[in-house]
Amino acid sequence: MLKNSFSVEQSKMIMSSDSLTPMRVFKITNKRDSLLLRTKSQDVKVNPNDVVLQRFVKRLYATVRDSISLGVGIAAPQVGILKNIIWVQRFDKENFPFEVYLNPVIKTYSDKKQTFREGCLSIPDRTDTLNTRAFSIVIEYDTMKAEHKTETVEGFTSVIFQHEIDHLNGILYLDHLKKEVADAKSRN
Repeated sequence: MLKNSFSVEQSKMIMSSDSLTPMRVFKITNKRDSLLLRTKSQDVKVNPNDVVLQRFVKRLYATVRDSISLGVGIAAPQVGILKNIIWVQRFDKENFPFEVYLNPVIKTYSDKKQTFREGCLSIPDRTDTLNTRAFSIVIEYDTMKAEHKTETVEGFTSVIFQHEIDHLNGILYLDHLKKEVADAKSRN
């Protein structure tokens, strides 16, 4: 049985700095980074006593809150760790807290769509308007305390969840943009 969820190489990368040190954000402009960003992540074994998991979650948070990045969400693949872990800023809660989600899965998408401008820490100097994000989603996930939860999320916060969970599946928001363009052409 696995003692923890991370390979020796991943553990070294995670433990190479303290928990307040941001990690390098992988960019699509780098070929090696781009290949990793297009790879599906794996579930993480939820163990509240796993020091590598604890350190990684803290460093991932430090990365999304870093003045260079300042994103509203981040997924583990964006720092080169192919694990199903995301941080999301909850604009649907008081004080807009950042929260971590392990092994998140979207169970249902509403038929109702919404339009928002999206950017990505891994896609430098670009934002685009997407019209295909579901207004409401039902997600299942694990917490750092090894609790399994189900929740309905709506509005802009649901866009962040959809964007970050896409990363876990090797999908970038640009893929949705290509599909929108193709769909528009097929309608004309």
